[in-house]
Amino acid sequence: MRIENIMRKRVVTATPSTTIGEALQLLKENRIRHLPVVEQERLVGIISDRDLGEALPSVLLPREDDGLAILNQPVSAIMKRQVLTAHPLDFIEDAAMQIYEHKVGSLPVVEGNRLVGIITESDLFTSLIELFGVNKPSCHIEVEVDDRVGMLAEVSQVFREAQVNVSSIVVFPGSQPAKKCLVFRAQTIDPRPLVQKLRTQGFTVIAPGEGGMHP
Repeated sequence: MRIENIMRKRVVTATPSTTIGEALQLLKENRIRHLPVVEQERLVGIISDRDLGEALPSVLLPREDDGLAILNQPVSAIMKRQVLTAHPLDFIEDAAMQIYEHKVGSLPVVEGNRLVGIITESDLFTSLIELFGVNKPSCHIEVEVDDRVGMLAEVSQVFREAQVNVSSIVVFPGSQPAKKCLVFRAQTIDPRPLVQKLRTQGFTVIAPGEGGMHP
């Protein structure tokens, strides 16, 4: 899936001359945590609720005029100018990796230097839930197989014979170097007939276990 399929195209933005007080109000009114800073549609920086919080004086300080002076400062004084971005045609897993590696909460989406959208941690999390099919009636079936060509097709054939549709498949290393785990999100409420069929054909079903066939 591409970034353009899930990015927010209506982006609340600030300009370099927007004051810190105005930026705080924009975040509060729109219930957001990040404000891209643009100048003539060109992305020039970004500011977060954390940046704004760090810029404000402590409530323990006695002088109120210090706080007013800071609120009237432009966001250009504290915005981050080196901004991590994504392109609309990037894959969402690439955006997720950027957010994970750099520990940021959002990525402005740009074409050239022009801001065209934004994607946040929440957007990615929602998309991954939908990709895995967890938001639909389904169950988790985990099968450990030999790490060799054709095993996914062989296990999938059992699902086909049982007439059970699959929402998603994830592959990860098994308990031993020569093994792989295939995790299926199957569109069935009762997985017992499918699990029994898999075991009858010699496959090792890790989950659900014998003690409970829960969706």
